Amino acid sequence: MSLARTVKRASAVTGLVAAAAAVVLVGSGRPQATSASSHREAPYIATDPSADNTDVYAFVSPDKPDTVTIIANFIPGELPDAGPNFYEFGNDVLYGIHINNDADPEEDVTYEFRFKTETRNPDTFLYNTGQITSLDDPHWNRPQFYSVTRVEHGYREVLGTHLRTPPVNIGPRSTPTYDALATAAINKLPGGRTVFAGQRDDPFFVDLGSVFDLLGLRPFNAAHLIPLPNEKGRDGLLNLSTHSIALQVPITDLTHGHVRPTSASDPNAVIGVYASASRHRVRVLSTDDGAEDSGPWVQISRLGEPLINEVIIPLGEKDHWNRTDPADDKEFVDDYLNPEPSALVNLLYPVLPDAATKNRQDLVTVLLTGIPGLTFSGNQPADLLRLNVAVPPAAHPDRLGALNGDFAGFPNGRRLADDVVDIEVRALACGYGPILHQALGLCDLSPNDQLGDGVDANDRPFLKTFPYVAAPRSGYEIP
Repeated sequence: MSLARTVKRASAVTGLVAAAAAVVLVGSGRPQATSASSHREAPYIATDPSADNTDVYAFVSPDKPDTVTIIANFIPGELPDAGPNFYEFGNDVLYGIHINNDADPEEDVTYEFRFKTETRNPDTFLYNTGQITSLDDPHWNRPQFYSVTRVEHGYREVLGTHLRTPPVNIGPRSTPTYDALATAAINKLPGGRTVFAGQRDDPFFVDLGSVFDLLGLRPFNAAHLIPLPNEKGRDGLLNLSTHSIALQVPITDLTHGHVRPTSASDPNAVIGVYASASRHRVRVLSTDDGAEDSGPWVQISRLGEPLINEVIIPLGEKDHWNRTDPADDKEFVDDYLNPEPSALVNLLYPVLPDAATKNRQDLVTVLLTGIPGLTFSGNQPADLLRLNVAVPPAAHPDRLGALNGDFAGFPNGRRLADDVVDIEVRALACGYGPILHQALGLCDLSPNDQLGDGVDANDRPFLKTFPYVAAPRSGYEIP
């Protein structure tokens, strides 16, 4: 069956306008001691959590399909009970969300975020001196504010200043109305844009404890080179939080020529997204309690497709990769063509049919250039999370996205509930499944197309409206 016929059949079933399919290499996520989707993924950034970009999501907003929502998460493995100095965005970090909307991989639109934190009472150790019941409550001793600037081809437009974040979710005594505080921190910007920045539950879900124990998959423990009894998966990010920057903008804010494409086959329907964090090149520490930063900004973290720097890029190149732009990703193509994880799957699961480990052009196409007819954005390789904005949200989203015929999901952008870990494991093991095998000729070894970590959903349900990411747990809630 041709790809076009497969897409047409999927459209009839799900109501999609158009689609194409393939699978992407993806990621996992984890706190402090280990790493995941892009949590602590490189030696340098593992020492700088405030600038560590953990995950990026981009999707057509399900309740507002004329808009796109982009979520960039930072600061991995936030413990709910991390007082008295709770987590916060870095005042000295330039956070960016970048959009490519034409055939070259250079960013065309960038949204910049700068944060400023105040200490209202320096004579107490407390984050709050009483209940925080509003965003301007004087009991909140460490309020944080931020600005948003939009840059398009060198033209800078300040969209908002002195915008408020909510406090972290401390507990029922300190933040008894946390959900109301978070809602109050949703800021409207000119041009129909909406923004939120603050602590959220980490939406990534993965069995980190097993995956990073020699690529163990608990439901398939017995098939491992070092066998153990089969078990259910355990979410390694259970109860952990992160700091989210969520941005919802009209589709025309992002597309080439500011026109809303109506056909998924329109080349202008595809945008590429990545997030970054940068610091000033020079920092001079003072002898008291401060530092002076100067010089140009240096990018120290970036993320488009999940798990690329985590497991595709080798250890000696990780910090260099973080400092390069997606437009320069040609130098990393060999890492995609000859992925180390596929060889490890073959070694550690000897009972499974061997996956291809050389010349994996399928990974290059899906991850670096995009799929023709769905996410193709030019022949120059670049790590971008590609989204076709003309494909409407699915009426019934499937966690496996394109593998199960839901072409509104990963790798067409990335929704919060997309199970990228299972998708990645199957892709690496050449188990793309029958739909993509028929449509694209992608390898479909069995039982490789059933592999997974046994964690199929986040521990907290996502919101149905912006910012979609669930509220973080408080330290008081944790057993």
